[in-house]
Amino acid sequence: QVQLVESGGGLVQPGGSLRLSCPASGSTLNLYAIGWFRQAPGKEREGVSCISSSAGSTLYLDSVKGRFTISRDNAKNTAYLQMNSLKPEDTAVYYCATRPLICSGSSKAFGSWGQGTQVTVSS
Repeated sequence: QVQLVESGGGLVQPGGSLRLSCPASGSTLNLYAIGWFRQAPGKEREGVSCISSSAGSTLYLDSVKGRFTISRDNAKNTAYLQMNSLKPEDTAVYYCATRPLICSGSSKAFGSWGQGTQVTVSS
């Protein structure tokens, strides 16, 4: 079982940047695709981005394309989400999660989840 602990969230002004980290323990990440999800108050959890185990494939939510970049460092057993040009509508709790090998657009396909990190975009 993979254990994940997100970090890097915080309060940032519109237009600012944050880098979320998702270090893993309990298993090597290179066998897993890693997804980033977010959930805003009163809204359903939505998939933000995903990277396959080989890093050969990435997916992005349309509203974050060109602003967010997902990456992974298998040597450090860590995944990242670089978020630039942040907007108030990006405010949410962000979660990372894993599933074997390839990405999926469904959160139900992901088996291991972190506890989440709060991202607040506000002036």
